[in-house]
Amino acid sequence: MLDLNKIEKLREQIDDLRYRYHVLNDPEVTDQMYDGLMDELRKIEAEHPEIITPDSPTQRVAGKPLDKFNKITHTVTQWSFDDAFNLEDLENWQERNLKILEKELGARPEDLDYMCELKIDGLHMVLTYKNGILETAATRGDGKVGEDVTVNVKTIHSVPLKLRQEIDMVAEGEVWLSAKMLTEINKQREKIGEALFANPRNAAAGTIRQLDPQIVSDRKLGLTTYDISKVDENVLQINSQEEELLLLDKLGFLTDKHWQVCKNIDTIWDFYEKLQKKKNSFGFWIDGVVIKINKIKYQKALGFTGKSPRWAIALKFPAEQGTSKIKEIYWQVGRTGALTPVALMEPVKLAGTTVTHATLHNFDEIERLGVRVGDTVVVEKAGDIIPKVVRVLDKLRTGEEKKVRQPKTCPVCHSEVQKYGLAIGDSKEGVALICSNNKCYAKELENIIHFVSKKAFNIDGMGEKIVEQLLDEGLIKNVADIFTLKLGDLEVLERFASKSAQNLIEAIENAKKVTFARFIFSLGILHVGVETAEKLADHFSNLQKLQEASKEELENLSDVGPRVAQSIFTYFNESDNKKLLEDLLTNGVKIQTIKKQKDSEKLANMTFVLTGTLPNLSREEITEKIKNNGGQVIGSVSKKTSYVIVGESPGSKYDKAQELGVSILDEEGFLKMLK
Repeated sequence: MLDLNKIEKLREQIDDLRYRYHVLNDPEVTDQMYDGLMDELRKIEAEHPEIITPDSPTQRVAGKPLDKFNKITHTVTQWSFDDAFNLEDLENWQERNLKILEKELGARPEDLDYMCELKIDGLHMVLTYKNGILETAATRGDGKVGEDVTVNVKTIHSVPLKLRQEIDMVAEGEVWLSAKMLTEINKQREKIGEALFANPRNAAAGTIRQLDPQIVSDRKLGLTTYDISKVDENVLQINSQEEELLLLDKLGFLTDKHWQVCKNIDTIWDFYEKLQKKKNSFGFWIDGVVIKINKIKYQKALGFTGKSPRWAIALKFPAEQGTSKIKEIYWQVGRTGALTPVALMEPVKLAGTTVTHATLHNFDEIERLGVRVGDTVVVEKAGDIIPKVVRVLDKLRTGEEKKVRQPKTCPVCHSEVQKYGLAIGDSKEGVALICSNNKCYAKELENIIHFVSKKAFNIDGMGEKIVEQLLDEGLIKNVADIFTLKLGDLEVLERFASKSAQNLIEAIENAKKVTFARFIFSLGILHVGVETAEKLADHFSNLQKLQEASKEELENLSDVGPRVAQSIFTYFNESDNKKLLEDLLTNGVKIQTIKKQKDSEKLANMTFVLTGTLPNLSREEITEKIKNNGGQVIGSVSKKTSYVIVGESPGSKYDKAQELGVSILDEEGFLKMLK
C-alpha cells in the first residue's frame, strides 16, 4: 500500500540535503547517498505518477527540450540601477535624495542608513511564488515583459521549489556561473571546436537561454536572491532592506552573507574599498557594490525615476584597462549625422573579451588626449559600454606617428561638415561635426535601421543587411518607402527566396499599426529616447497636437529641458519631416493611441497634494489611484486644493493646509473615498 506520509518525508529529506549543500554550503551526506534517495523517489513516482507534485525534487529537470521560450508579463516593473564610479558620484546621489526627503518630510531624516550588497555580475531573474510554490521564473527583458525560463531555473538547486511559508511573493536575484565551472565548460567546448565563452556572465546568460534543460542542469548554475519586490503586507511586514534579506534567508533562498549596513558615506566607501581588494576571491564575478537606502519608508518616499529607483545605486569597480596601438582612425556617421572618430587598434583583451575598436567621441577629445595614428594608448571598458581611449602613452612614441586632421567633408557623401555646439551622445562639452546633407546615405541607413528596430516599428526580418540592400537597389530612399514594398520587389533580389520575401511583406503589413510612443521613438528625433517618447505620447493624445506644440509647452513636461524641447520643436517644423510624416500616414501607418481605462470618475474635478510617508502606499501608487479615478495630483497647496493627503513626518504642506482650511486626509480616509 502506498504510504503518502513516507513519500512526503522522503521529499523533505532530499530537499533538506539540497538546502544544506547548495545554500548553506555544508554537505551532510555524500553524492552517492543523495543520488540513492533520489532514485528511490523516482521509482515510486514512476509507479504512481498521480502523486507527482510541481515542487517534488524529481521535477527539477524537465523531460524534453522546449521549442521556444514564451513571453511573460511581469507583475512588478523591473528597474535597473543608476551607476556611480567614484566618491563624488556617491555624495551627489546622497545629496539629491536628502533634498527630496527634506521637501517631502519637512526635514532631513537623522536615521538614514544604507544596505551595501555585492553586485553579482550575472543575469537578473524574477521568481514568482504562489502559495509558497515556484510558479514562474522570468528574465528581465525590457522591464515589463521577459522570457519564461521556469524549466531552466528549476534545475538550479539553490532555488527553492517550495518555500518554508505558504505565501504569494515575487523575489528577484542573479543567476551566476562559477569561474571553476566556466573553465570546465570551455575545455569541453574547445575539444569539439565550439567558440569559448568570454566570461562567466556570458556563459550564464547563454546557458539560461538553452532550450534543453538537461544542458542547464549539467552546467550547475547558482542563483543568489536579494530582493522581495512584491508580497502581501498583511501577511509580512518588512520595514528595511536588512529585514528583507533575513526573511529571504529564512524562507530558504540562497542569499549573499557579505552585506553590511552602513551609517554614512565614509563607511560605505570603506566597505567598497575592502571589497575591491578581494573581488576575485568569490566563487562568482562581482563588479561593484549595490547601495540601497535601508528603511522601506524612505524608499517609498523617494520612489522612482523613469528607469531606476532613486533610493538605490550601483557603485562600480574601476573599469578594466589595457594598452594597445592605434593602427587607423576612421569616421563613422550616425543617424543624426554626427561624425564619430573610431580607433582601429591591435587586439587587446578587456573584461574577458578581445576588442579591436574604441571610440574617441569627437574631434575635441582627439585634441584633448593628443591622439595620433600609431600611438600606444590606454583603453578602458566598463561592463557593456563601448571601449574608449582614455590616455596616450606619449613616452613610447617613435616619431612615425601621424596627427589626425579634422574632416571637412562627410566620409560617405562628401558633403560639407558643419559644427554643432555640444557633443551628441556624450555629456562632455565640445564640438560635434555634422554632415550637412539631410539625404546622406549613411544618415538615412542608420535612420531606417533605427526605425525598424525592436523598440520602434519592430519589423521582423528587416535587419541591417536587408536595409542596406534595399537602399542600394533603390527600392527605398526613406522610412516611408518601406510601406510601399510589394512581393515582386523582393523576390528578384539576392538573399530573398519566395518564402522569405513573403515573410517580410507580412511583417511590414503587421507593423503598420503602431503605438504612439513607438511611433515617436522611431522618428529618431535627437535626444528623444524611449522614456521621453512615452512621456510625449501620454501628454499629447495624437500626432497633430504634438506637431502643434510650442517650445514652452514642451519644456513644461517633466524631464524635458530646453535642449530636448528645442530638438523636438525643430523636428516637427522642418518641411522635409512634415512631408515624411504625411507619407507614412498615406502609406498605411496607423498610430494607435492607448487610452488608460479609468477605474471611475469619483474624484473628477478634485485636486490632491501629497505630503509625508504613507503606511502602505508609495507616492507612485497613490498618484495612480487618484488619476485612475479622475482626480489630479498637484505640487503645492492653495485655497483651491480639494484635499491634502498626509502621512508620517509631513512637511510644510501640512501646515499650509491647516492655515488655509484645506481638508486633510490620511491614507485610510482617502481609500474610503474610493469605495
